[in-house]
Amino acid sequence: MKAEIREKFNAEFSDEKYKSFVENLKSQFPDELDFRVAESPLFVPKAVKNKVLQACDAILKEIQSEDFIAKTEKAIPAEFLVPNENKHSSFLAIDFAITKNEKGTIEPQLIELQGFPSLFGLQYFLAKEFKANYEIPENYSPFFNGFEETTFVEKMKDFLLNGHSPDEVIILEIYPEKQKTRIDFAISKVTFGIDAVCLTNIKVIDSQLFREKNGELIQIKRIYNRLIFDDLANYSDLKFEFDFTKKVDVEWCGHPNWFYRISKFAMPFLKSKYIPKSYFLNQFDIEKADLSQFVLKPLFSFAGSGVKLTITKEDLEAIADKENYLIQQKVNYEPIIQAIEGAVKCEIRMLYIWPDAADEPILITNLARLSRGEMIGVRFNQNFDWVGGSIGFFEK
Repeated sequence: MKAEIREKFNAEFSDEKYKSFVENLKSQFPDELDFRVAESPLFVPKAVKNKVLQACDAILKEIQSEDFIAKTEKAIPAEFLVPNENKHSSFLAIDFAITKNEKGTIEPQLIELQGFPSLFGLQYFLAKEFKANYEIPENYSPFFNGFEETTFVEKMKDFLLNGHSPDEVIILEIYPEKQKTRIDFAISKVTFGIDAVCLTNIKVIDSQLFREKNGELIQIKRIYNRLIFDDLANYSDLKFEFDFTKKVDVEWCGHPNWFYRISKFAMPFLKSKYIPKSYFLNQFDIEKADLSQFVLKPLFSFAGSGVKLTITKEDLEAIADKENYLIQQKVNYEPIIQAIEGAVKCEIRMLYIWPDAADEPILITNLARLSRGEMIGVRFNQNFDWVGGSIGFFEK
């Protein structure tokens, strides 16, 4: 997106340098990297950065409104309603497609948002490795609000631990050692001191949670939650003691209810020129709309599952539970990043933390993904180069 920086990066790029970069990642965390890391970071100029921040501000305004909790009560499935909900989400992840408007100007368009953590550890590590292996301009940073590498780590540790010993805080997942994002767990252990613990290994004694480490039972006082409840359906034989719907003596960092509140469910309430129009399907006029301009998304799905890019009137009329679907104006990703061969599309995820005592969310870093496929995501980008996970360096 910044032509002179892109041209310089590409001129200095080589396949050998990229292979060395990836091997260096793998060598530090053997057998943990289970998805493709892209050949390049993004270089985001101020003009685009300011538009992204303007769009984020519109979203934050709605999320912080007095009636937001009332508006999103129906977002939480009854079987997954968890007690001890925080007064606001601990995290925000806001995804933007990079597009061009009718005047040919680059602008962001909101794709999705989540009240759920993303790959904070990995993004910190990727930023360090890109800077170590490539020449990144001094006036570009992956961090925001004055954070740098050391202050980012200090802030994240303080936020995640919240005064507890690292042994008393866990990353909660299902079989973390098998997850595609497990490199983030490994980096989080080294960087923040927190272990990833499987749901099946949590013991419940009275109203307290425990896990075993080095033959000793240790009380879990805070959960850095990375478990998506929808995933439980994929493990029909999973046996565990922890009943989420019962009140227990534990702090949530990323309370599960906020995963549902701040999600596709919130999109119809958001207004900005950088936010495509979205409707609950049961409130959408199927007869009058030009359906070629819309996509269909299940409200309760993850990682692009169930999204339909081409829809017909018959498709929509056949859906019985229309209240569980979102229909959204199409966003056309622009192949804006010049690769060695051809151009690629990109998506930027802005990553916020929101400590319980803070008045508003704190933008701290970002995640980027490059794509040549019809959609962003691993399964849509098989056998391509210059695609995969990355990070944006934003002009200061």
